[in-house]
Amino acid sequence: MITKNTKISKKFIEKKDGIIHIQTTSNNTIATLTDMQGNTIYFVSAGSLGFKNSRKSTTYASGVVAEDLAMKAYKSGYRNVIVKVKGLGFGKRTAVRSLQKSNLIVTQLQEVTPIVYNGCRPPKKRRT
Repeated sequence: MITKNTKISKKFIEKKDGIIHIQTTSNNTIATLTDMQGNTIYFVSAGSLGFKNSRKSTTYASGVVAEDLAMKAYKSGYRNVIVKVKGLGFGKRTAVRSLQKSNLIVTQLQEVTPIVYNGCRPPKKRRT
């Protein structure tokens, strides 16, 4: 039996799937949440969280970035995510670990760093 003082939440959060792109460079860490079509929902960077200068490139900053994005994603109804990691920065492993510790379910983990297969053309031979 429902009394007058009982509140029933009519808000139903739909469970959605999404993709989290993590880009780690030598200077910053950027994490983006997109839907399955690739449309951006949220993005967070170490600079937007208040880290400045060389602190942006630390592993701690990348962990905080991933935690913040995971919290935003969970609040907006995302439960299952695919994680795509790109870059050569220090914080790749820390960002993935902090995503796995959050309430999100990581269904797939992909490494999408471009690999140079032949490189640039070498300079001409020196003439003396």
